[in-house]
Amino acid sequence: MIKILIVDDHKMFVEGLESILAREEDIKIVHKCYEGKDVFNMTLLESVDVILLDINLPDITGIEISKRILKMKEDLKILVLSMHDEESYITEVLKSGALGYILKNTGRKELITAIRTIATGRTYFSQSITNTIMNSLMDSSKKPKEQEVQAPKITRREKEVLDLILEENTNQEIANTLFISLKTVEAHRSSLLSKLNARNTAGLVKKAIAHKLTA
Repeated sequence: MIKILIVDDHKMFVEGLESILAREEDIKIVHKCYEGKDVFNMTLLESVDVILLDINLPDITGIEISKRILKMKEDLKILVLSMHDEESYITEVLKSGALGYILKNTGRKELITAIRTIATGRTYFSQSITNTIMNSLMDSSKKPKEQEVQAPKITRREKEVLDLILEENTNQEIANTLFISLKTVEAHRSSLLSKLNARNTAGLVKKAIAHKLTA
């Protein structure tokens, strides 16, 4: 028998859960709390297996309840029922130690499946919640690329000078190769140092490689 504690401040919703779960022979609602403060009763917690927990309660968030309860009784299984499918909520729920997250518009069949699944210690998430998690992971994997500092824009002539610097040519050798004056080479080198935020030739080479300007 899976013994359930419902924590939700909407009495009509709680009554709906009672009606749904009353049909299941292996699931029994043993307690109901309409305020978060009523949950922290060790005698109450010792008598339940799974907590159906709302996030938005009038006195304390479901996320905080989850964190505190699991410190009191770490083998409790928490299934969050919420109207929110935003990444920020889901992330905080996962951090709190809850094993499941389903939306309040979930159908009866999925609710029962979720309860039975997390009662065994496994995780369960609504498909839309899973999609949000996967999209977040995909976005995270792209962020490093998106956050890379954009390569500075350099002119064609600056690129030619840079290539010759990378080949360890001196300013005079660069001037001879490109048929330009030494003063012009020095001006291009100075511009490159500024654009790549480098202090010297070694730094210039390092930044050029980092910005993939060596090709």
